[in-house]
Amino acid sequence: MIPLELLKENKKGIIESLNKRGVDYSQAIDKILQLDIKRRQIQTLMDSSLSDTNKLSKLIGEKIKSGDLSQVESLKEKNFELKNKNKIYQNDLNKIKKSLLEERCNVPNPPINNVVKGKNSDENEIIKEVLVHDKTKQNLISHWDLGKRYDIIDFELGVKITAAGFPVYKGKGAKLQRALINFFLDKNANSGYQEVQVPHLVNYESAFSTGQLPDKEGQMYLLEKENLYLIPTAEVPITNIYRGVTLDESRLPIALTGYTPCFRREAGSYGKDVRGLNRLHQFDKVEIVRLEKEDKSLKALSKMVEHVEKIVNELNLSYRILRLCGGDLGFTSACTYDFELFSPAQNKWLEISSVSTFENFQSERLLIKYKSKQGVKKNVHTLNGSALAIPRVMASLLENNQTKNGIEVPKCLVPYTGFEIIN
Repeated sequence: MIPLELLKENKKGIIESLNKRGVDYSQAIDKILQLDIKRRQIQTLMDSSLSDTNKLSKLIGEKIKSGDLSQVESLKEKNFELKNKNKIYQNDLNKIKKSLLEERCNVPNPPINNVVKGKNSDENEIIKEVLVHDKTKQNLISHWDLGKRYDIIDFELGVKITAAGFPVYKGKGAKLQRALINFFLDKNANSGYQEVQVPHLVNYESAFSTGQLPDKEGQMYLLEKENLYLIPTAEVPITNIYRGVTLDESRLPIALTGYTPCFRREAGSYGKDVRGLNRLHQFDKVEIVRLEKEDKSLKALSKMVEHVEKIVNELNLSYRILRLCGGDLGFTSACTYDFELFSPAQNKWLEISSVSTFENFQSERLLIKYKSKQGVKKNVHTLNGSALAIPRVMASLLENNQTKNGIEVPKCLVPYTGFEIIN
């Protein structure tokens, strides 16, 4: 959520920034500020009434103690009236706080200065493109057919066991999958990210705090009896490690990495975009998360992009980096860089990582703060990125490295797989 103080201080600038998303949020922000005024007005009235109640209770106690009972009954009646008034104030305050929270949750993160205005992915900026393989190479076999030919990915078996979107990795395919996970984790750990293992189920508070709820409720799997959600990304449990915590300034930055399976309903997905490994309901991903001071977060974002690019480079695959326009940004993101690998058999680019800064938008919900040396409490800035998502990396790797003799394994992964070719 956008911090209220920031909204009051820079209403015009925030509205202008939000316009980059292609939506006018001026009325929504006006409503938020009006609700906040009402909240403060009622809070002032209630505080005054509570003060009067406390004074009156003290006076009644003093009169009883002194034996002066002549006014006690009338004072008690007045005290009773004040308490009823306080209940009304509290009830009104609770309603306004609820409405204020709901309205704030409907306004996305304002994009930062370097994000351009745009309606959709067609207007994203291509920051860099590196071509390793020949994009025009003909007669390449798709990764789903390669998976079947070499018996390393079984989509039909996944349908039998569960449903579409839950593939089974077999033999060298399973080992390659595990190799990618371990390779990414090691790269992250060697760059200063502490590895953590986190739950794959989270409660409502955790999903709400990182912004998945209510924005993406329809995309998440819910265990209704336990009221727990299967995680759509490791970002959710990892970031929530510090929910409600005030950190000493000296503890920042905090850099974490973790591997988890991810679960997404992907409601509304259909056609060629869901073929093979393009879009799954369950997939593996390695995540990186950072907590930073506000004056360090932009530099941290650049370093995260550089870090992911180094990993992608080692895979020796064609890739490009995009900066998303305002209309394509996620609800919680202030700026996002997407990494894409080229799928030659499909003649399309596949997203394999999003690196984002949320600035203080997430931490406002998470209540993650740090205490400066001067004793001032401030929201941390949160950042996260995929390093990396496995399925589309696998798809691009299989298609680009296919030869007459089999599928060659990138040199960086051979120490993890123990083999150089899949045949």
